[in-house]
Amino acid sequence: VGCCKVSCLHSLSVGLKPMVSLSLAVLPEQEGCLILAMGGLDHKVHIYCGDQSGKFIKACELKGHSDWIRSLDFSLPVMTSSEKHSLFLVSSSQDKTIRIWKMTSDVQQRKDNIGMASYIEGPLFVAGNTSYQLSLESLLVGHEDWVYSVEWQPPTLLLGGEAHQPMSILSASMDKMMMIWRPEKNTGLWINSVTVGELSHSALGFYGGHWEPDGKSILAHGYGGFFHMWRDVGLDSENWQPQIVPSGHFAPVSDLTWSRSGEYLLTVSHDQTARIFAPWRSHVNPGDVICWREIARPQIHGHDINCVAFVQGTGNHRFVCGADEKVCRVFEATLSFLRTLQEATLLKPDNEDFDDVQVLGANMSALGLSQKPIYTHGKESPSSASNDGPDSMETIPDAVPTVFTEPPVEDQLAWNTLWPESHKLYGHGNELFSICCDHAGKLVASSCKAQSAPVAEIWLWEVGTWKAVGRLQSHNLTVTQMEFSSDNAFLLSVSRDRHLSVFSIKKTEEGAQHHLVTKHEAHKRIIWACSWNPFGYEFATGSRDKTVKIWCVQDASSVKLLATLPQFRESVTALAWTGRDRARNAGIIAVGMDNGLIELWSVSGGRAASDSSSDLSPFSVACMLRFDPLLCHVSTVHRLRWQKPDSADEKAAIELSSCGSDHCVRVFAVRDT
Repeated sequence: VGCCKVSCLHSLSVGLKPMVSLSLAVLPEQEGCLILAMGGLDHKVHIYCGDQSGKFIKACELKGHSDWIRSLDFSLPVMTSSEKHSLFLVSSSQDKTIRIWKMTSDVQQRKDNIGMASYIEGPLFVAGNTSYQLSLESLLVGHEDWVYSVEWQPPTLLLGGEAHQPMSILSASMDKMMMIWRPEKNTGLWINSVTVGELSHSALGFYGGHWEPDGKSILAHGYGGFFHMWRDVGLDSENWQPQIVPSGHFAPVSDLTWSRSGEYLLTVSHDQTARIFAPWRSHVNPGDVICWREIARPQIHGHDINCVAFVQGTGNHRFVCGADEKVCRVFEATLSFLRTLQEATLLKPDNEDFDDVQVLGANMSALGLSQKPIYTHGKESPSSASNDGPDSMETIPDAVPTVFTEPPVEDQLAWNTLWPESHKLYGHGNELFSICCDHAGKLVASSCKAQSAPVAEIWLWEVGTWKAVGRLQSHNLTVTQMEFSSDNAFLLSVSRDRHLSVFSIKKTEEGAQHHLVTKHEAHKRIIWACSWNPFGYEFATGSRDKTVKIWCVQDASSVKLLATLPQFRESVTALAWTGRDRARNAGIIAVGMDNGLIELWSVSGGRAASDSSSDLSPFSVACMLRFDPLLCHVSTVHRLRWQKPDSADEKAAIELSSCGSDHCVRVFAVRDT
């Protein structure tokens, strides 16, 4: 690899007003001369001339814009009718306009030509041994909001290595539109020939646009961390159609969970959305490479979402989430999502009869406070019956629930894949922090941020009726994570107060019986994570004190420390335990740390939950694998989750999902070697 050295050739003082856009080009007919355009908060375009040594001298200013200049771009020299090469500069501004400036060295002809051009002639400047005239070529008006980006179409290479500059400009604006501008063949007037955009209620606009090198595709990016791409698929005439692009969260991803049978992944984030990712299989060649795609965005929320849990068991897919508000929200899958999932995975659903699912999709209310159902048989939502007046706040466009046969694009995700909110669970006194569901799908446990024992209590909710059936008191500060044992006999909780608690839980017809089995000071710092052994009553806890400890519940009355893993270099923030061999009670613990790294540790021994013998086999732990840092997160790992292993083949590859504060969700395939 060659060595690259970067050095400062020249520094330019631009005064009190910052410059926010730059463009650099070679002057026509002056191979050694460079021209630099810069624009910013003073509403002017400043032109500087220089050479390869980096010494730039101010040449002139271009006035015309009435607000901040956001983008500048030089074209390649273009051959004009006068057989001279002209250079074009395009500028865009927050005044909603685009200006095209023409630079020509043919000064004498311009002086002799008395006409309209004489009124729009700009300044003259000299570079090298040539004089240049700058003039306003065209003013483009069409956008309804700030124009953040303009860019000339990339040049095309002709035979002989010569480059041809297409006269075509791409603009992107906060009005959620991108436009392609070209001069009309007959009159030469610049017109808007192509307009593409987004209609989603969740987008604020486009921050920038970019051409593909061949000019056949255009890409936009915006506030929501999204990309939009359109491609010209027309044969005889232009036909720009939206294309599939990668998508993901644009803020820290706080939690994730696999669906009931592991066919897709649900993630929640501080970007106030819940998203579903699934491997999309090719219908033509099911054995082809599987691409993970975002197939639905069930929730668009008004608060940062902190935790989520799938409600396991039979019936429709549903999840419960908690955010920076005092309410848990329950969401139910729609019929359109279930059929899209079937298209994506090419798998038969657990319940092929969708007749029981009456909700086709969901609409976001005008104020964004809830997501209302759209019913399959045209039934109106009861709450919308009185909101049909012309002045109603509910007159926003309806979503169109769609069964997708190919991955949805951003506009469809944000508008047509919402899930309806079926219940709100009130009770907590502060922002929700942790949530979990038992393996039978009958109880949900939740906790919130707390500075005192009464607020730090854990609430139990009965699935179906969604009534509060228990309030578990043990901790003094925020309960950071909870998990039910594999047989649902115990609920484990860990807290900022450095204690772990184990509760005995028994579901009854009246609700749930519970009592505190033990409370134990387990670590010297905050305990961030916990995870049960799927085969037994062992569990692991991970803490800011950089340790992972493995415990065992003894005689349903106390816990015993079985092992302490060697101290890690960073705080342990995430744990996930999966079983691999029930006979040996063997499994794998995934450990995620504050620096984004992930390690796998093998564990075996102890006693399985189904084993009635009182003898414990020797318990052993060993580090299996340290993930390559390039595969890991670059900051805190918030959650690790193993996909539900295939009970038929305990040696098959299993998938580990992770999320972190670097906005990323990662899925790893783990295979025995």
